[in-house]
Amino acid sequence: MRIVITGGATGLGRAIAVHWAKKVAGLDVCIADINEERGNNAVAELSSLGANAFYIHCDITSDSDVRALTQTVESRWGTVDLVFNNAGVATGGSLLDETPEQWQWVFDINVLGMVRVTRAFVPLMRKQGCGYFVNIASQAGLTPIPYMGSYNAVKAAVVSFSETMKLELGPDNIDVSVVCPSFFKTNLDESMRSSNPASHKMINKFFAKADMTKEEVAESIYQQVSKKQFLILTHKLGKRAFILKKLLPMQRYINNMLAQTKSMKRAMEKQS
Repeated sequence: MRIVITGGATGLGRAIAVHWAKKVAGLDVCIADINEERGNNAVAELSSLGANAFYIHCDITSDSDVRALTQTVESRWGTVDLVFNNAGVATGGSLLDETPEQWQWVFDINVLGMVRVTRAFVPLMRKQGCGYFVNIASQAGLTPIPYMGSYNAVKAAVVSFSETMKLELGPDNIDVSVVCPSFFKTNLDESMRSSNPASHKMINKFFAKADMTKEEVAESIYQQVSKKQFLILTHKLGKRAFILKKLLPMQRYINNMLAQTKSMKRAMEKQS
């Protein structure tokens, strides 16, 4: 099996690579990331597990980097089985905290970056007659919370884009899954942008209280990708929130969320 993971040097991307390497003998792995030191460390770990891994620098906001990624993969392997669109960043803040520049930054990475990578690999998958994209979104794309407007929006866009891919690429025997994890212990907060210090404190608090590790999330993804599940929910509370949103009358759901928003607002104001 041959897999490509964007943002695979750290966090969930690396956990996915390691988990697949433990499950699949002789795995070929391409770690596409902007951090060379961490990328090489990931390759060393994967090699110790018996995988055939290599690192390539890839900024998914760069057309030339993405083109170089696909050209390298095709020249080395000729085919690819799985592409994990995992690279992403986090943003936070109220509507007035987040500038248009911050919105543009997160959209360029989390949405357009995924579009670039997907467009680059589709021709290869069509030529080989099969393929599989696993897009990493977030619970925030299904059940958004206040003070994360741009992040909620981009992750909702990833869910919608994934559904479009599923329908459009299905006739080409190219499958798609979209993963919507809740908070888990990772390094996503390293890249988070927010002009409001209270937002950083709030998000770090969510990360600290997370009830799953990145390794557990990777295991859940592996199990559900193996079954070709389209919408992959990794957290029990996330599944519960998604079901409640679907089943409750919309006004009742909104009222429940407004009650939580008031407590979050008080906490934000206290931290500020």
